[in-house]
Amino acid sequence: MTFAAPLEAKSIRFRARSFVAFTLTPEAPLSEWLQGLDHWIGNSPGYFAGRPVLLDLNTLKPQPSEIAALVAELGTRGIRIYAIELEGASLGPDLPPLLVGAKEATTDGLLPGRKGADKARAEVSDKAEQPEGSAGKGRAENGKADGGRIGEGKAGASKAGESEPQVSHYDSGTLMIKAPIRSGQAIMHPHGDVIVLGSVASGSEIVAAGSIHVYGTLRGRASAGALGNTAARIFCRRNEAELLSVDGWYITAEEMEGVSRGKPVQAFLDGDKLRVETLS
Repeated sequence: MTFAAPLEAKSIRFRARSFVAFTLTPEAPLSEWLQGLDHWIGNSPGYFAGRPVLLDLNTLKPQPSEIAALVAELGTRGIRIYAIELEGASLGPDLPPLLVGAKEATTDGLLPGRKGADKARAEVSDKAEQPEGSAGKGRAENGKADGGRIGEGKAGASKAGESEPQVSHYDSGTLMIKAPIRSGQAIMHPHGDVIVLGSVASGSEIVAAGSIHVYGTLRGRASAGALGNTAARIFCRRNEAELLSVDGWYITAEEMEGVSRGKPVQAFLDGDKLRVETLS
């Protein structure tokens, strides 16, 4: 008579992941807000492709049926909503999950107990950019979803291409990238400045909490001061950028055409305006 040995039950592992997410905050009238969003997408095609996006509805406060229609509208534009922020709401299973545990992100860390309406580090149950303003300039909201980093846990350089650029970290928080950044790659560095010794290809992106220095041609997108550093700047030897942004204030390629294109420039905030000046 034989007896089968009992099978050991395998434990289930739960691991946290963190990733960079953008926050969209619709405002009334919704039709005009969508038109502004279409203008943004027209200036930066594919900007939201493959990116997690959070939907902050605390300003608009729509009904559940309106939320479903809005999520569908955004879906037609290639924007996938990973979570919704709406206080006191109860959403059905056909909608993205509610955002829980949101805290404001700053360059010094998190401020406990405060929800970030502009820039948030958030935990998403189950499962950064809002254009507002005129003449192509406005705020782009950036968030960090807490669940660990694109790929691992703490942010450094993350890739979206075939291989990751060679990077060096310094105690000051500066991230140095010694190779060109190819199309499709994304560098996210929430701890300080980013220095690129080569060029930045079209279709790539750099997001930094501090300033961004590109010693070659900048053809992709560069977002400095991503966690609220208004003193951050962007420097490049040759400006062919698709988009430049400091603390969420941005300017697109078509607005820079004929003014600073093809020249060494710096971009910085002057009050509530983003200025792009040539370097002598």
